Amino acid sequence: MNASISVVTAAPPPFAGQAATAPLTRVSLAYIEQRIDLYLRFGEPVRTIRLDRWRRVAVFLPGTMFCRIRWQANDYGTIRWQLMVMQACTPLDAAQRIPGVLPGARLLLHAEGELAVRAVLPQIDAIEALGITPATVSPAYWRTLGNRLAARLPLSAYTAERHAAWLAGRALS
Repeated sequence: MNASISVVTAAPPPFAGQAATAPLTRVSLAYIEQRIDLYLRFGEPVRTIRLDRWRRVAVFLPGTMFCRIRWQANDYGTIRWQLMVMQACTPLDAAQRIPGVLPGARLLLHAEGELAVRAVLPQIDAIEALGITPATVSPAYWRTLGNRLAARLPLSAYTAERHAAWLAGRALS
């Protein structure tokens, strides 16, 4: 007599207005005072899951842009500054594997080191000062910013005209 046991688990409820099969990107966030601060600079997750006092997971829909900043220290001071602007992908999109981002994301901008991160932060502040949400900025701008940063060239400003052109082009496609 061979009896098999089957376990049925209920699927979690879908997010409001989303299909249950939407591929989601999960981003790990953490905060331990004076040691590590892994947080979102911009981006609107559809859900944030609190794992414990120090860790959270932000969940993004495909196509959503977000910025994650990592600051890390040891007993002697800061050892790591990192800023990444990413775009959540579908399973069919080309994506990079990034630690703490599951299953991966399209990397638009990567700044490593205190000087590089401090150069990008005013650009984000300037975009917000224009009344533009940084998550709606053209992905091409973030790539250009990353390339200019890597080439040690002056960083270009994002203008309201450029944003209007990006929105018009996106509406036509």
